[in-house]
Amino acid sequence: MTWIPSLILTLFYIPNALNKLLDPSQTGKIVESSAVMITAGVFILVGTALFLYNRTMLIGTSMLVLYMLSIVLIHIYKEKSSEVLILILTATLFAAYMRKRPLLPLEEGR
Repeated sequence: MTWIPSLILTLFYIPNALNKLLDPSQTGKIVESSAVMITAGVFILVGTALFLYNRTMLIGTSMLVLYMLSIVLIHIYKEKSSEVLILILTATLFAAYMRKRPLLPLEEGR
C-alpha cells in the first residue's frame, strides 16, 4: 500500500522525461533550447530512479521537488494555471513520506 502513490507518480514523471528526451525541440516552452530539454529529461529520469530506490529516496525526492517547484514558479510567472502542478508537487512529498515515515518510538523497558 505504501508504494501505490510512488508508482502513480512514476506514471507521470517517466513519460514527461521521455517526452523531453525524444522531442527536445518543443515549441512554446519558456526555454526552447534542445540542450535544456534533454538535460531536464535526464534530470527527471535520474530523480525518478533515485526516488524509487529506498536508500536514495530522499535525494530523488529532492530532485523531483526541485524540478516541480521550478515549473510551478515558471507557470506562476507566465500567469498560467499551476494548481495541478502544485498537487503533483504535494503528492511527491506525500509519497516519500508514506514510504519513509518515522517509526513509532519504542516503549521504554522493552
